[in-house]
Amino acid sequence: MNTTFADHIIEFNKSLSYTGTLPEGFEVLNPYLDNPETLTVMQKFYQKYYDDSSRRKFMIGINPSRHGAGVTGIPFTDTKRLENVCGIKMESAHTHEISSVFMYDMIEEYGGADLFYREVYINSPFPLAIVRKTKNGWLNANYYDDKELFNSVKDFMIESLKKHISLNLDTSEVFILGKKNADFISKLNKEAKLFDTMTVLEHPRYIQQYKSKEKQLYIDKYILALKK
Repeated sequence: MNTTFADHIIEFNKSLSYTGTLPEGFEVLNPYLDNPETLTVMQKFYQKYYDDSSRRKFMIGINPSRHGAGVTGIPFTDTKRLENVCGIKMESAHTHEISSVFMYDMIEEYGGADLFYREVYINSPFPLAIVRKTKNGWLNANYYDDKELFNSVKDFMIESLKKHISLNLDTSEVFILGKKNADFISKLNKEAKLFDTMTVLEHPRYIQQYKSKEKQLYIDKYILALKK
């Protein structure tokens, strides 16, 4: 039996482990270890949408948030969209994540989840959630928030991106979400020669928080970039 795209992603996610060092005050969360149901819904999702060996475009986020992929194990997918759009219910958690709202509005206009996921694969250069200790408790952190943090996780990120690419992704053009993210991916790309062209799109969280009145323009921009 041929191994599918889904089989490879599920195996990648199951074997995810960060054993490197981190600066003081940062921690890595592994959603697949923290909640057994995350592993179950992640498998259902990829078996539903990626049960083939087709080549896909690669869209790169930053790193999973605690309320999105940090719970469901699926990039830019909170439990609301997982159930309402993808038809996969999660019993142990209920999350709403603003990036997920934009992403699924865009996916609907793209032609729906079946078509979108048949053509596009989304993941992050650092595929686990990062949190930072603050006076108000643990908060989401981005891999690039701290120079020492980036230097600590850089090799792991290059390795992760190479593993994603080996799933049969198109490396002629990569779609990077967030301008600051793109600056750092560009550094990795110079070192590891991963992608030919980088197309930068505004991050869904930025659009929802600061540009919600112009949301349609950004949806159009995403779709134009992906379908050209």
